[in-house]
Amino acid sequence: MTTAKPDRHHSEHVVAVRYQQLSAEVRALQRQCYVLATLRLREAVAANGGTGEGLAIITDVDETVIDNSAVMAHAAMAGAKPDGIDTWKLWELYGKPHLIPGAIEFLRLTDELGVQIFYVSDRFIENKAYTMATLEELGLPQATPDRVRLIGPPKVERRALIERDYRIILLLGDTMHDFHGDFAGATLDEQYERSDAHAAHFGHDWIVFPNAAHGTWMEADLRPWDAPAQD
Repeated sequence: MTTAKPDRHHSEHVVAVRYQQLSAEVRALQRQCYVLATLRLREAVAANGGTGEGLAIITDVDETVIDNSAVMAHAAMAGAKPDGIDTWKLWELYGKPHLIPGAIEFLRLTDELGVQIFYVSDRFIENKAYTMATLEELGLPQATPDRVRLIGPPKVERRALIERDYRIILLLGDTMHDFHGDFAGATLDEQYERSDAHAAHFGHDWIVFPNAAHGTWMEADLRPWDAPAQD
């Protein structure tokens, strides 16, 4: 019996997940993001008179605070689509993710400084009890039902509701729509243009985490160099 040869997209997904899950470089980048976030957090609190009163951060959950690379690896090894909803829902129920390096230290400091934390995620609302249990098990501060805002209204609307009551000093995420509604549904070329338009935010109040294994770019064709013919 012969085994079917994996298609190109499957092979690429395996490589992407291997990098995301196993490379020291991704772990270093994640820590680097939290080092920068810590600097910006302290600056914002200092500028607010040394208090966190009235301030908040908004963070995505998956691949920003917690590492779900095990379910990505499961999908890659099974030849399944990386965004398979059924598998992801099972992971929300039974999966055991671990923390992104640097996450707990940053979030505990945020809590200690009196800054409010909101976890805005596109996890499924029907699994909220399981997500809450996961966040509690991981010891995340302020992870109460009112602070964990799951999929329903678009993220831009969920952020706007938080901004009614707090000044948002930091946004943390791994996809562009974690930061601004401009990116939701945008083509890749539009995302490039809009990233340039919002360039002043990156590294200041927007902290972008690496995620090589999931994103709107995954089905895009490569744009190779057109090498000149050799005589």
